[in-house]
Amino acid sequence: MPDNTVTFTAYRRPVLDNGDYQVTVTQTVAAKGNTESFTALRRFSVGGDRFVLPPTAIRAVFPPDGSLGDHGNVLPHVVLARPTLPWERDPGGGGADRPPWLALLLFDETEKPEPRTTTLGDLADSGLLPAAATAREQHDSTGDPVTVIDVPATLITDVLPGYAELHLLAHVRGDTGSGADGDVAVVVGNRLPAPGATSTVHLVSLEHRFRADADGNLRIDSPRFGKDATGVPIVPLVSLASWRFACVSREHSFAALVRDLASDRGSLRLPNVGDPTADRYLDRGLVPLRHRLRQGGRSIGWYRGPLTTGATDNGPVAPQRTADALLRLHPDVGMFDVSQAAAWQLGRLLALRSTDISTNLYTWRRRRDQAIKQTVPADYPLAVPPVDTSMPESLLGWLRNLARLDGVPFSYLLPDERLLPVESVRFVGLDQGWVRHLLDGATSIGRLGPADTDRDANDRLPVDFPTVTGALIRSAVVPGYPGLLVDAYADTGGTKRLAPWRTARLAPDILLCLFEGELARLDLHQPPEGQHLAVEQPDDGTIGKTLRTPGGAKTVPAPIDPLPLGDLRVVPVAKLASVIAAALGVEPARLGSDDLALQLTETAERVTFLRA
Repeated sequence: MPDNTVTFTAYRRPVLDNGDYQVTVTQTVAAKGNTESFTALRRFSVGGDRFVLPPTAIRAVFPPDGSLGDHGNVLPHVVLARPTLPWERDPGGGGADRPPWLALLLFDETEKPEPRTTTLGDLADSGLLPAAATAREQHDSTGDPVTVIDVPATLITDVLPGYAELHLLAHVRGDTGSGADGDVAVVVGNRLPAPGATSTVHLVSLEHRFRADADGNLRIDSPRFGKDATGVPIVPLVSLASWRFACVSREHSFAALVRDLASDRGSLRLPNVGDPTADRYLDRGLVPLRHRLRQGGRSIGWYRGPLTTGATDNGPVAPQRTADALLRLHPDVGMFDVSQAAAWQLGRLLALRSTDISTNLYTWRRRRDQAIKQTVPADYPLAVPPVDTSMPESLLGWLRNLARLDGVPFSYLLPDERLLPVESVRFVGLDQGWVRHLLDGATSIGRLGPADTDRDANDRLPVDFPTVTGALIRSAVVPGYPGLLVDAYADTGGTKRLAPWRTARLAPDILLCLFEGELARLDLHQPPEGQHLAVEQPDDGTIGKTLRTPGGAKTVPAPIDPLPLGDLRVVPVAKLASVIAAALGVEPARLGSDDLALQLTETAERVTFLRA
């Protein structure tokens, strides 16, 4: 199968259903006219997840938990790591083709039920659920915790998928390009989020909850209704997972937010102030900051952090014993450039902050000095082992992480918020000279005299300083899409991918992405889980969908007839499947959840920036 291929399968039922089993093996041995039989009996139980899902069972949800975006036409879904999970239990109803026992229910902010925790024993004793739904299996205990939501009976009738719709709202998806292990199950909701509001989604269990009513219709079964504090009848449902997200206008969609970043084509520097002398320093990315002198005086100094408008590296730097040696005076303005001095002093403070790092550094330096000073006479009769002068791995790893700016405070990276305005992107390079001074300050512990300085100059650190470029992003897309992926390429065609150097969220809405090499193209996109199912929603209160051409077909399907959407925004899934089947020219009964998913799936959006 080619890479980056997505496959859809209608269902995947487990080999064995939940329950108790026994295996009997009989062997008959005949020898010398005698026959003897031997029998072995083994019993085992199959018990899958039922009232609680482990955290690893849910691979992803969409819209993402806590996200903020244009989700008004999206059907929420949950991705389950085990592809058989939705078909491992029976929702009841006695149907020959057993539908999934899991469903997604979406609630508006004014409707959302408050989850409550009870025990399996108390839930069974309440009599609010059918006995089969709470019957204990071999692995269950009466004290097992169960999360329950109480939904008004009138609301559950309107928003719960019908029995005939359940099989259309779950499918198996395989993605050869996602890097995930194996196929996954996807359970889809049937209700669109309310625009401009917060929505809550619950993954609920429908095990043994359906039964036929007097007219033969399959409906949710509740032996008796409970009542809330106001006396409204409620139906309890077991909630296995839940998440929240906010739906905003289309101007705040993923694509719109990312494209807006390109509207500000500035660089990482402060605006000009109209003074030619000052503007010359601002052009270099320098920022005026308060500077406290060692003697106690106060002044203003120029500072630039490790992030610049382009990658720079002037090679190895001379070891220093004090930060003052790195101050540079600009006589035309009477101000010091404190950039290198600040980097050196920061490195020293970070090393001193950690007792382990400073102790290991001092010990390693002493061992190295002993090895240099060690002399063994030629006629010495015993073998003298060499002194181990290798740097401890823990110390070397810390220095290499520091070279990637790990642990560098935010204010050193971005000393003035005006360098990165709201809803903007700045392409940056790493000043390896600044980083070299940072590491020199970190390794200056124990550098007492000129001899120590000379030894450090001749014994360079085993740390690489490659060309590093990347981008700083400040946008609502950072917190709104927690799974945001950023790829960089050395060519505009996107064929030469750059290795990530460091990716870090510096603030809730600020993302730093650095890559090894010279960046020419930057792609921002949602993860594979960003693939979602959606409908087209005109402003006339209807829904529709532009269909894909099925494999092997020679003509593009005609647009489907629009379907009305009620006030509760519940999508009539069965009717939608029927009109899609008609447009595709197939029998409605032959249109499965895999075919429906193929037509409704929207791929994860990707926005590309080309660096001029």
